[in-house]
Amino acid sequence: MNAVKIADLKNNLSRHLARVRKGAAITVLDRATPVARLVPYVADGEATGKDAATRVDDLVRQGVLSPGNPRAVAEWLARHRPVKLPAGSRSAVDVLLTMRGESRR
Repeated sequence: MNAVKIADLKNNLSRHLARVRKGAAITVLDRATPVARLVPYVADGEATGKDAATRVDDLVRQGVLSPGNPRAVAEWLARHRPVKLPAGSRSAVDVLLTMRGESRR
C-alpha cells in the first residue's frame, strides 16, 4: 500500500511517517486524485552519485524532466548570438536601478 487517502493519513500520521522513515514513498490521495508524495528526507550533500542519478531517472519517468540534447543547445546558441550594446550605453541593471529610484519618489 503506497497510496493513502487524506483522512487515513490524518488519523494514522505517526504510522505513515514511520513507514517513510524506513524508506517507503507514500502518495497522498484527495478522493482518488494524487495530490502529494511523502518521501524520506535527504539532507543536502547526501544525494550524490547513484542516489542523485536515480532521482533524476525517476523525474524523467514521471515526465517532470526531459533529457537535454547537447547538440541542439549548441545549435541554438550558434543561431542566437548575444546582443552587443553600443559603446557607452547603460547596462540593463543601471536602467533598472534608475527606474526603481524614480518609482520610490
